[in-house]
Amino acid sequence: MLLSVALAAAVYVGFRRIQPILEGTGCRAVAGGETYALDPQQAAVAATIAGVAHKQSMPEDAVTIAYATALQESKMHNLHYGDMDSVGVFQQRPSEGWGSTRELEDPVYATTKFFSALAAVHGYLKLPVYQAAQAVQRSADGTAYIQYEQMGANLAGVFTGQRAHDVSCWSDSTTAKRTDLAAADSELARTFGAIPEQQAGSAGSGPRVQLRVPQSPVGWEVATWLMTHANSYGIHEVRYAGYQWQESTGFHGWTEDAGPPPPGVIQLS
Repeated sequence: MLLSVALAAAVYVGFRRIQPILEGTGCRAVAGGETYALDPQQAAVAATIAGVAHKQSMPEDAVTIAYATALQESKMHNLHYGDMDSVGVFQQRPSEGWGSTRELEDPVYATTKFFSALAAVHGYLKLPVYQAAQAVQRSADGTAYIQYEQMGANLAGVFTGQRAHDVSCWSDSTTAKRTDLAAADSELARTFGAIPEQQAGSAGSGPRVQLRVPQSPVGWEVATWLMTHANSYGIHEVRYAGYQWQESTGFHGWTEDAGPPPPGVIQLS
């Protein structure tokens, strides 16, 4: 099983390319010379899509296609409604054989189905992003995906861990969430599949979990997923590769860690 991290969520509307305000609740991703303001669900969904891609051994370009699709279909939100019977991040339809409504409202399931369909498209990596997306979605206007191609590519770089600590979230919530490492552990494993060993320890007044990862990009993928889901599981701190994120100061982003964990280890508390 896997374990969790620190943070509180975020709430900012839209994808306007601005410097997000460092107050209230929100998330930001810095990529391709742009700063994208995301709300907490958008950031969590993006991290989940990257995690499922890792589990299914899908390349970064496939994540770009998934992001362009999700941005067009739902603005990367897990919607419980849509055109006709469409639901979820990709607005997949139960009547078209994608799965039940309940299944499609689960971002891990919906993303798994999307990537399975994408992998079945012959030569999809050689197609323009919008054509690959349309081959999966078969929407009324496949050219609509074009507007999110660049944003999808930029976000794919940071959420797949290719560029370290470029995603951060913060919250002004004063409501303490109960820490549930077991639930975080289970969901992380369901999203990413098997991640090498973890062990529990102690740090100061609370528990600390150590998660060993095989290489830096995967480590940053996992660390980013934990941070974007921290509010859901009551996690307060994530430390990895010489950087740390803390729930109480999340608007500062990732800061240098004076006493970092050993190489290849994510520490959570």
